[in-house]
Amino acid sequence: MNKTELIEHLAGKHELTKAEAGRIVETLLDAVVTTVKKGGVVSIPGFGSFKQHARAARTGVNPSTGEKIKIAAAKLPKFTAGAGFKAAVDPKAAARKAEKAAAKPAAKAAKPAAKAKKK
Repeated sequence: MNKTELIEHLAGKHELTKAEAGRIVETLLDAVVTTVKKGGVVSIPGFGSFKQHARAARTGVNPSTGEKIKIAAAKLPKFTAGAGFKAAVDPKAAARKAEKAAAKPAAKAAKPAAKAKKK
């Protein structure tokens, strides 16, 4: 889905004109870019978060010549998907994670009981 298709979907879903939907999408994207550019975090629960990530300067190698080159430091945008988004994309992995989380408290509860028996 590209930006135009997103605008059309939003317009159809909420009975808006494409121009109104386009302005909404532009406002949303502008808010995210501006906030991340200033070093802030945009967090949308269940969807994910956008933040700025600093990459340090480092030395690399030119693969064609083998010559060492300096790679400058950079600030990059980073998106981290939320639990709800991950679960929607891969429900099987979410189910495995939920089973694993449910098994941990049961294992922790069993450990104190075992220690009590030794005393």
